[in-house]
Amino acid sequence: MFSMTVRDHMMIAHSLRGEVFGPAQRLHGATYVVDATFRSTALDDDNIVVDIGRATQELRAVVGELSYRNLDDEAEFAGMNTSTEALAKVVADRLAERLRAGALGDGGRRLAGLAVTLHESHIAWATYERPL
Repeated sequence: MFSMTVRDHMMIAHSLRGEVFGPAQRLHGATYVVDATFRSTALDDDNIVVDIGRATQELRAVVGELSYRNLDDEAEFAGMNTSTEALAKVVADRLAERLRAGALGDGGRRLAGLAVTLHESHIAWATYERPL
């Protein structure tokens, strides 16, 4: 299996419900480093998984929709704990939708899988991986 990863970041505000979250139950900000890893069983005719530039643009578009927002105020997240794990899934699913729509051309349609990792800090991160 081949993989290619691109990176961006996003800054959000949110609060989390539940005693397990301690002080994070209050409104706070988070800056995530976001890695998107594209997986393929074979390289294309140009010997790449996908074009790095196009993959970077698509990741930027997805995280741009979330950046500088208070997720507590966004209707699509109503009733959802926007944990690092849950947000990794949101980013992966949005990227997958763009791939299905042809955002990365034919190369994006032949991908086998996608993994999105949100680095909450230098010592903690979460990943969501899905087939395509």
